[in-house]
Amino acid sequence: MTKTKNPLFELQKYGQSVWMDNLSRDAIASGELETLIRDRAVRGITSNPAIFEKAIAGNQIYDEDIADGVKAGKSVLEIYESLVFDDIRNACDVLKPVYDASHGVDGYVSIEVPPTIARDTESTITEARRYFQTIDRPNLMIKIPGTPEGLPAVEQAISEGINVNVTLLFAIDAYVNSFWAYIKGLETRAAKGEDIANISSVASFFLSRIDSNIDARLEAKLAETDDSATREKLESLKGKVAIANAKLAYQEYNKIVTSDHWKALAAKGAKVQRLLWASTSTKNPNYSDVMYVDELVGANTVNTLPPKTIEACADHCHVSNRIETHIDDAQRVIDSLPEAGIDLDAVMDELLEEGIDKFIKPFESLMSSLEEKVKQLALV
Repeated sequence: MTKTKNPLFELQKYGQSVWMDNLSRDAIASGELETLIRDRAVRGITSNPAIFEKAIAGNQIYDEDIADGVKAGKSVLEIYESLVFDDIRNACDVLKPVYDASHGVDGYVSIEVPPTIARDTESTITEARRYFQTIDRPNLMIKIPGTPEGLPAVEQAISEGINVNVTLLFAIDAYVNSFWAYIKGLETRAAKGEDIANISSVASFFLSRIDSNIDARLEAKLAETDDSATREKLESLKGKVAIANAKLAYQEYNKIVTSDHWKALAAKGAKVQRLLWASTSTKNPNYSDVMYVDELVGANTVNTLPPKTIEACADHCHVSNRIETHIDDAQRVIDSLPEAGIDLDAVMDELLEEGIDKFIKPFESLMSSLEEKVKQLALV
């Protein structure tokens, strides 16, 4: 398949970048990452504790470095960071040509601060600062959860010139707040006469988890009624909410980038905070495996895809600028949820808590696995 016929490269024509939601030392060492950049239009990488648990646990490629850490008397956490920071640095180096060619728009690798501090503003600021300084790559992004406690950390990090990936965004209000945190951080920096042109941010807006949660609620309500009209309404909402929510979020993006606040910063060279579509692997086998790609193509967006979805998209995505189509339908989907007995705000709050927990558990599991390996290697 040539680049011109590969849908992944077509996305770039509409202003959307493909980032990969996966990272491992094997992919870097084998040259697989370079191949994905060349042949699959991958222009960035995101990582999280769950990804690193899969990459490190039980993988012998890390054993030598773990053994070196044991000999050096490092703690389990210090060993973990040495492994992960090395992978992040090396991935940043592989993607540096993309960063340079795009003038700092793409080519980023994201690493998340420890999920255990998602509700601690000061600790998040301290760790974001430490991670950025220690890894020491211009194309590094620090992932900070878009919690009420995380957003002040986003603002502070941006004001210090730290690139930020605001993660775990589900509700539109939370997304809007993340963009304003970015703006405030830039304004603080500009007021001090410091450069704002070399700072970048994305807002990771989650998708499939929303549909999975709401579809389960709809199924429960379907089981409670035999009324055909009610059943038809409930069925019509299945698999529709996440994309509708994302399209309405993009409308809010449009409002912000046309505001005087943003225009003043753009005049000073500020890069826009792009919406990044996250959690884009389709969980329900009855839905298209590329539905969260096809329906959300648009300017100044990123779609972060797991490897399986990257291959599916290369095979059968139908690329067209759809992000601003059927907005009235999207609004009707959201407006119909209360009538269906679904409180969207409650769903979003639940998903945020679950999202934090889904990062804490693999992080703790990886720490436990590393601790066992450290004990084993200490005996050798």
